[in-house]
Amino acid sequence: MSGSWGKMTAVMWATLVIALLLSVAPMPEHLEIGRPLWLALVLTFWAINYPHQVGLLTAWGLGLAQDILYGTLFGQHALALVLVVFLVVTLQQRLKLFPLWQQSCALLVIYGLAQLVLLWLSTLSGMRPEIGYYAVPVLVSCLLWPWLYLLLSNVKRL
Repeated sequence: MSGSWGKMTAVMWATLVIALLLSVAPMPEHLEIGRPLWLALVLTFWAINYPHQVGLLTAWGLGLAQDILYGTLFGQHALALVLVVFLVVTLQQRLKLFPLWQQSCALLVIYGLAQLVLLWLSTLSGMRPEIGYYAVPVLVSCLLWPWLYLLLSNVKRL
């Protein structure tokens, strides 16, 4: 039991680190607006399946790492990821019962709220970001959710 749990923890952290790296990986400029919310997606998967292991502290730490990688206001992404994980863990029992397309619809609202917080914080810090840079990643992430869920479910079984 202990060995399989250690393996699962290693897989969980490996996927979270990969998601963190994907969130800053170079993309063509015209595709940058549609970059999925990789870290939020992977955190959501693990929070749905293992809510007692992936919680607010994990989201906060990874959000601070994302703030450092992006060079944004310290704590900005951390606050958004904590909001995502809080809502996902709160709704975890319901989300597990939903089919994947309904999960995507619920995540559209959750990620939209998180991006709204990021937009609000960016505006308060004096930047004038375009709303498209916050709305399009939410749509792309929700379209990507069923495929990522199936992929991570298969990785989890290994």
